[in-house]
Amino acid sequence: MAEDGEGDIHYVPIGNTEGSGSDEERAPGVEVPHGELSADTLRGVVESFVNREGTDYGLSEKSLEQKVADVMRQLENGEAVIRFDPEDQSITIAPSSD
Repeated sequence: MAEDGEGDIHYVPIGNTEGSGSDEERAPGVEVPHGELSADTLRGVVESFVNREGTDYGLSEKSLEQKVADVMRQLENGEAVIRFDPEDQSITIAPSSD
């Protein structure tokens, strides 16, 4: 995940990235509507996501609050989705496929 100069976060694909490159290979699992999660749960998911090793925000470092706000905005705008992978019981945030 990296950020451009305007505060948007770009997501690094997860999962199997070989083959056709379809969204299912990069972001496996089931979409979880963020609006169906409690505020505390949603915040925990987003905080966990932005704190993962390998997260890149470009040259300027942002506070946790700024990172969380950026991801929350992208979820609200439909630019990103929460995905749960039942196979390995993991959850991540990925770009929406629309």
